[in-house]
Amino acid sequence: MKELEKQRHLPLRTQLMVWLLYLSIRALCWTVRLRVDREAETNHLIGERGGLLVTWHGRVLLPINRFRRREGFHGLISMSRDGDLQAEIFRRYGMGVVRGSTGRRAVLATREVLTLLERGQVVICTPDGPRGPIGQAQAGALYFAQRTGRPIIPAGISAFPRWQLGSWDRFLVPKPFARARWIYGEPIYVTPDESLESAQQRLTEAINRLQQEAENAVRT
Repeated sequence: MKELEKQRHLPLRTQLMVWLLYLSIRALCWTVRLRVDREAETNHLIGERGGLLVTWHGRVLLPINRFRRREGFHGLISMSRDGDLQAEIFRRYGMGVVRGSTGRRAVLATREVLTLLERGQVVICTPDGPRGPIGQAQAGALYFAQRTGRPIIPAGISAFPRWQLGSWDRFLVPKPFARARWIYGEPIYVTPDESLESAQQRLTEAINRLQQEAENAVRT
């Protein structure tokens, strides 16, 4: 199930932009000195059960490159114009795409994500997206985890030196040859009797703690 949402026809100019961004990301990430903590344990867990890999919206560039051509990986991406571009980049990297936003294709996207998780697939999502508030987990990923019993794997990601865009999410772009750190946390499970509000707090605290650890690591 590689393609769940019918691709939109993109203007030639946008297609060229996608290819330029794709090649630029590949070239940039090739120079980055990336260390990933707890990668073997995480790969083993999601290889057996599938699950949700989550990090903040502004830190998604390195995951896109890391999961290139990984079978069974899908990105949950909003229906915005920025989402159109991001979805095409995910496709260039050989990953599946699920499109959905609050009020736009939300029900279909929910069904698609639940189906993927029940089949043991992996869904990458950014729980503070698509509009924020930055660094605060919304309920979507937690609902998926609660419905399916699949784990959420939180991650903190940082790089230095870097650029940070002026967007709401302070999107991080490593500078060439930057040091980068990606730290996976312990899996988070949401039981049927736990409130989503409680789970949101747990997830927010977990990602922010990992984010601070990654930030400290690249600056020492």
